[in-house]
Amino acid sequence: MPLYLSSASHMFVSLPALLASREARQARQQEWLVSHAVTLISFTVVAPGAVKDSVLTRRIFNHGFRALLQLAERCGWEIKKQRSFTHTCGAQGLLAINAPADRVKLATIELEQHHPLGRLWDIDVLTPTGEILSRRHFSLPARRCLVCQQDAAVCARQQLHPLAELHQRMEALLDDAENSTPR
Repeated sequence: MPLYLSSASHMFVSLPALLASREARQARQQEWLVSHAVTLISFTVVAPGAVKDSVLTRRIFNHGFRALLQLAERCGWEIKKQRSFTHTCGAQGLLAINAPADRVKLATIELEQHHPLGRLWDIDVLTPTGEILSRRHFSLPARRCLVCQQDAAVCARQQLHPLAELHQRMEALLDDAENSTPR
């Protein structure tokens, strides 16, 4: 179910609000793990800056959520439950998937690496016991920066690139994706 673009809040998010949102997201994930006892995909958009819920991030989110549903269908994974949540701190999608977590994580890594918007997605895969599988579990390198291709975490922590440049890159990736997608 796509998120409505016109409902984006465009609000600046404070650090305390962002931290509270992350805690709420983790609590929601734990509730889903208890309720469904299967692999969980938690999907958000990489959104540099203080505005996390915008028309841009919602468009990127909608592409990603649709790509995850298509991936599940291609792989024959049973989706026990799916839902999108909106918040001023950004959208989140959850999918309870009846499939081995390691296979799901490898497939989502492939999706992140090969989809034109994959670099803008943060797809976490949790095992039924709540362990988050990371790229390190599969001896894969850290994700690269949108601009310079160095370690993304280092660039973000040191704020090496102007926010406007990051947003321009996001827009360019979205334009590329939408222009390459059959309508």
